[in-house]
Amino acid sequence: MTKAFALIMFAAALSPAADREQWKQLFNSKNLDGWKHVGPGGDSVENGLIRTHGGMGLLYWTESKLGDCVIKIVYKMRDKNDNSGVFVRIPIAPTEPWMPVHYGYEVQIDNHPETSNEDEYHVTGTLYSLTKPLAKPGKPGPEWNTMEITLDGPRTVVAVNGEKVTDYTEGEPVPEKKFDFEPERGPRPNYGYIGLQNHSDNDIVFFKEVAVRPLRSGK
Repeated sequence: MTKAFALIMFAAALSPAADREQWKQLFNSKNLDGWKHVGPGGDSVENGLIRTHGGMGLLYWTESKLGDCVIKIVYKMRDKNDNSGVFVRIPIAPTEPWMPVHYGYEVQIDNHPETSNEDEYHVTGTLYSLTKPLAKPGKPGPEWNTMEITLDGPRTVVAVNGEKVTDYTEGEPVPEKKFDFEPERGPRPNYGYIGLQNHSDNDIVFFKEVAVRPLRSGK
């Protein structure tokens, strides 16, 4: 292989098309095949987007548990600020929406938790009520946001719009609960189901893309 050809192949590997091929799309933009809703409210597909309705409920991916991967979520709020979340590390298939809260992690979507008398431990990109944000890059509605959640064994890293917000490893200290509705403290599994929260009638969020790629080649 010549040096010039090797450079061409390297550039191709970094191209947007090659990047797209690495991602497995969990949402087909047509229907909710492979997904199941539990709890109040629901979700529908409108104009190629998942739209939340009412709540509080959870739409979860039923086909497999995920771990040692990167999960990409592309979403927008209907209003300037709306509330939702992406759940990871859910140990068993949920039958109601509170089990994932207490036994998985919610990666929060809420740019202004202060409007609900909550603090920065509840802002977009944090593990809800557990981690302090390293940055606050969430964009208001109706702008699009890209969230990437990396599950690397016991480590969870969250980036929003290219900025790291959370970098947490199991066993690191977390604050005590401030509210009854906050999750129970304790370890989460390395592999688990993922889900999208529908929070309330007043919090409408649209999801354009839910995709996953292995963290390491060969997996």
